[in-house]
Amino acid sequence: SYGAIWGICFKYKIRMKKRGLYQLKDTEKNIKEYTLSVLTEDKAGLLNHITIIFNRRKMNIDSLNVSTTEVKGVSRFTIVVNSSKEKIIKVVNHINKLIDVLAAFLYEEDEIYYQEIALYKLSTKMFLKGDLIEKIIIRKYGAKILKIEEDHIIIQKTGTKVGTQKLYDELKKFGEILEFARSGRVALSKKKRKTVNFIKELEKTKSNKLNI
Repeated sequence: SYGAIWGICFKYKIRMKKRGLYQLKDTEKNIKEYTLSVLTEDKAGLLNHITIIFNRRKMNIDSLNVSTTEVKGVSRFTIVVNSSKEKIIKVVNHINKLIDVLAAFLYEEDEIYYQEIALYKLSTKMFLKGDLIEKIIIRKYGAKILKIEEDHIIIQKTGTKVGTQKLYDELKKFGEILEFARSGRVALSKKKRKTVNFIKELEKTKSNKLNI
Protein backbone atom coordinates (compact mmCIF):
# COMPACT_ATOMS: atom_id res chain seq x y z
CA SER A 1 0.00 0.00 0.00
CA TYR A 2 0.98 3.66 -0.26
CA GLY A 3 1.54 3.89 3.50
CA ALA A 4 3.67 0.77 3.50
CA ILE A 5 5.88 2.18 0.73
CA TRP A 6 6.38 5.38 2.76
CA GLY A 7 7.35 3.32 5.83
CA ILE A 8 9.88 1.28 3.87
CA CYS A 9 11.30 4.43 2.34
CA PHE A 10 11.68 6.15 5.73
CA LYS A 11 13.58 3.22 7.27
CA TYR A 12 15.83 3.05 4.24
CA LYS A 13 16.64 6.77 4.38
CA ILE A 14 17.79 6.49 8.01
CA ARG A 15 20.39 3.99 6.87
CA MET A 16 21.30 6.11 3.85
CA LYS A 17 22.35 9.01 6.10
CA LYS A 18 25.19 6.87 7.41
CA ARG A 19 26.51 5.71 4.05
CA GLY A 20 25.82 6.44 0.39
CA LEU A 21 24.42 3.81 -1.93
CA TYR A 22 27.28 4.44 -4.38
CA GLN A 23 30.82 4.54 -3.07
CA LEU A 24 33.54 6.39 -5.00
CA LYS A 25 36.38 3.99 -5.74
CA ASP A 26 38.53 6.43 -7.69
CA THR A 27 38.88 10.13 -8.47
CA GLU A 28 37.90 9.95 -12.12
CA LYS A 29 37.72 13.47 -13.52
CA ASN A 30 36.71 12.73 -17.14
CA ILE A 31 33.38 14.18 -18.23
CA LYS A 32 30.99 11.65 -19.77
CA GLU A 33 27.28 11.00 -20.11
CA TYR A 34 25.42 9.33 -17.24
CA THR A 35 21.77 8.32 -16.86
CA LEU A 36 20.06 8.41 -13.46
CA SER A 37 16.97 6.32 -12.85
CA VAL A 38 15.20 7.51 -9.71
CA LEU A 39 12.29 5.57 -8.20
CA THR A 40 10.07 7.78 -6.06
CA GLU A 41 6.72 7.98 -4.40
CA ASP A 42 4.18 9.76 -6.59
CA LYS A 43 4.15 13.07 -4.67
CA ALA A 44 3.88 16.70 -5.72
CA GLY A 45 6.95 18.91 -5.28
CA LEU A 46 9.51 16.13 -5.55
CA LEU A 47 10.77 17.34 -8.94
CA ASN A 48 11.78 20.63 -7.37
CA HIS A 49 13.70 18.87 -4.56
CA ILE A 50 15.64 16.79 -7.07
CA THR A 51 16.49 19.63 -9.46
CA ILE A 52 17.70 21.81 -6.56
CA ILE A 53 20.43 19.23 -5.90
CA PHE A 54 21.74 19.76 -9.44
CA ASN A 55 21.34 23.54 -9.29
CA ARG A 56 23.39 23.83 -6.11
CA ARG A 57 26.27 22.05 -7.87
CA LYS A 58 25.83 24.15 -11.03
CA MET A 59 25.10 21.01 -13.07
CA ASN A 60 23.00 21.20 -16.21
CA ILE A 61 20.34 18.53 -16.80
CA ASP A 62 20.50 17.51 -20.47
CA SER A 63 17.31 15.44 -20.41
CA LEU A 64 14.52 14.81 -17.91
CA ASN A 65 11.55 12.46 -18.13
CA VAL A 66 9.02 11.52 -15.47
CA SER A 67 6.78 8.48 -15.95
CA THR A 68 4.72 5.93 -14.11
CA THR A 69 6.07 2.45 -13.39
CA GLU A 70 4.53 -0.99 -13.17
CA VAL A 71 4.08 -0.42 -9.42
CA LYS A 72 1.09 1.69 -8.38
CA GLY A 73 2.11 4.87 -6.54
CA VAL A 74 5.74 4.71 -7.75
CA SER A 75 7.18 7.05 -10.40
CA ARG A 76 10.44 6.94 -12.34
CA PHE A 77 12.60 10.01 -13.03
CA THR A 78 15.06 9.47 -15.89
CA ILE A 79 17.77 12.13 -15.85
CA VAL A 80 20.66 12.53 -18.28
CA VAL A 81 23.71 14.61 -17.34
CA ASN A 82 27.29 15.08 -18.47
CA SER A 83 29.56 14.96 -15.44
CA SER A 84 32.64 13.48 -13.86
CA LYS A 85 32.09 10.21 -12.03
CA GLU A 86 33.18 11.77 -8.77
CA LYS A 87 30.62 14.57 -8.99
CA ILE A 88 27.65 12.51 -10.17
CA ILE A 89 28.13 9.88 -7.44
CA LYS A 90 27.82 12.64 -4.84
CA VAL A 91 24.59 13.77 -6.50
CA VAL A 92 23.14 10.24 -6.53
CA ASN A 93 24.00 9.73 -2.87
CA HIS A 94 22.32 13.05 -2.04
CA ILE A 95 19.17 12.16 -4.00
CA ASN A 96 18.99 8.84 -2.14
CA LYS A 97 18.71 10.76 1.12
CA LEU A 98 15.43 12.43 0.11
CA ILE A 99 12.59 10.89 2.11
CA ASP A 100 10.25 10.38 -0.85
CA VAL A 101 12.94 8.75 -3.01
CA LEU A 102 12.93 4.96 -2.86
CA ALA A 103 16.25 4.61 -4.68
CA ALA A 104 18.42 6.31 -7.30
CA PHE A 105 20.48 4.25 -9.73
CA LEU A 106 23.43 5.42 -11.82
CA TYR A 107 24.08 3.98 -15.30
CA GLU A 108 26.48 4.38 -18.16
CA GLU A 109 25.25 4.06 -21.74
CA ASP A 110 26.06 0.35 -22.15
CA GLU A 111 24.08 -0.57 -19.02
CA ILE A 112 20.63 0.52 -20.26
CA TYR A 113 18.11 0.27 -23.08
CA TYR A 114 17.03 3.78 -24.02
CA GLN A 115 15.14 5.78 -26.63
CA GLU A 116 14.04 9.33 -27.41
CA ILE A 117 11.42 10.67 -29.79
CA ALA A 118 11.79 13.69 -32.06
CA LEU A 119 9.23 15.65 -34.09
CA TYR A 120 10.09 17.80 -37.10
CA LYS A 121 7.69 20.30 -38.72
CA LEU A 122 8.65 20.84 -42.35
CA SER A 123 7.19 23.03 -45.07
CA THR A 124 5.37 21.06 -47.75
CA LYS A 125 7.49 22.97 -50.28
CA MET A 126 10.48 20.84 -49.23
CA PHE A 127 8.72 17.75 -50.59
CA LEU A 128 8.27 19.32 -54.04
CA LYS A 129 11.95 18.71 -54.73
CA GLY A 130 11.33 15.09 -55.70
CA ASP A 131 11.46 11.93 -53.61
CA LEU A 132 14.96 12.53 -52.20
CA ILE A 133 13.73 13.79 -48.84
CA GLU A 134 11.29 10.91 -48.52
CA LYS A 135 14.09 8.44 -49.22
CA ILE A 136 16.22 10.05 -46.51
CA ILE A 137 13.36 10.02 -44.01
CA ILE A 138 12.06 6.50 -44.55
CA ARG A 139 14.98 4.43 -45.81
CA LYS A 140 18.07 5.97 -44.26
CA TYR A 141 16.79 7.13 -40.87
CA GLY A 142 13.71 4.99 -40.30
CA ALA A 143 11.51 8.02 -39.62
CA LYS A 144 7.85 8.28 -40.60
CA ILE A 145 5.37 10.88 -41.74
CA LEU A 146 3.04 11.51 -38.81
CA LYS A 147 0.72 14.16 -40.26
CA ILE A 148 0.24 15.93 -43.58
CA GLU A 149 -1.37 19.38 -43.64
CA GLU A 150 -1.78 21.90 -46.45
CA ASP A 151 1.25 24.00 -45.52
CA HIS A 152 3.37 21.64 -43.41
CA ILE A 153 4.25 18.01 -42.71
CA ILE A 154 5.12 16.45 -39.34
CA ILE A 155 7.92 13.86 -39.27
CA GLN A 156 8.50 11.53 -36.32
CA LYS A 157 11.67 9.63 -35.47
CA THR A 158 12.39 7.39 -32.51
CA GLY A 159 15.97 6.57 -31.58
CA THR A 160 19.02 7.98 -29.86
CA LYS A 161 19.89 11.66 -29.55
CA VAL A 162 22.69 11.15 -32.06
CA GLY A 163 20.29 9.63 -34.58
CA THR A 164 17.62 12.31 -34.26
CA GLN A 165 20.27 15.04 -34.52
CA LYS A 166 21.74 13.51 -37.69
CA LEU A 167 18.31 13.56 -39.32
CA TYR A 168 17.86 17.19 -38.23
CA ASP A 169 21.20 18.18 -39.77
CA GLU A 170 20.39 16.43 -43.04
CA LEU A 171 16.91 17.96 -43.33
CA LYS A 172 18.40 21.44 -42.80
CA LYS A 173 20.22 21.03 -46.09
CA PHE A 174 16.89 21.07 -47.93
CA GLY A 175 15.42 24.14 -46.29
CA GLU A 176 14.16 25.66 -43.08
CA ILE A 177 12.81 23.39 -40.32
CA LEU A 178 9.73 25.21 -39.06
CA GLU A 179 9.75 23.59 -35.62
CA PHE A 180 11.68 20.85 -33.82
CA ALA A 181 11.16 19.13 -30.49
CA ARG A 182 12.93 16.21 -28.82
CA SER A 183 11.64 14.33 -25.79
CA GLY A 184 13.52 13.38 -22.68
CA ARG A 185 15.15 9.96 -22.55
CA VAL A 186 13.24 6.89 -21.42
CA ALA A 187 15.46 4.09 -20.18
CA LEU A 188 15.37 0.67 -18.56
CA SER A 189 18.23 -1.20 -16.93
CA LYS A 190 19.68 -4.26 -18.65
CA LYS A 191 19.63 -6.02 -15.29
CA LYS A 192 16.82 -8.47 -14.52
CA ARG A 193 15.66 -6.51 -11.48
CA LYS A 194 11.90 -5.89 -11.20
CA THR A 195 10.70 -2.76 -9.42
CA VAL A 196 8.22 -4.66 -7.25
CA ASN A 197 10.92 -7.15 -6.21
CA PHE A 198 13.30 -4.33 -5.42
CA ILE A 199 10.77 -2.73 -3.07
CA LYS A 200 10.32 -6.07 -1.31
CA GLU A 201 14.10 -6.40 -1.01
CA LEU A 202 14.25 -2.86 0.33
CA GLU A 203 11.91 -3.90 3.12
CA LYS A 204 13.92 -7.00 4.04
CA THR A 205 17.48 -5.69 3.81
CA LYS A 206 19.34 -4.70 6.98
CA SER A 207 21.96 -2.62 5.19
CA ASN A 208 22.09 -0.36 2.19
CA LYS A 209 24.14 -2.85 0.16
CA LEU A 210 21.24 -3.93 -2.01
CA ASN A 211 21.45 -6.41 -4.84
CA ILE A 212 20.73 -3.90 -7.58
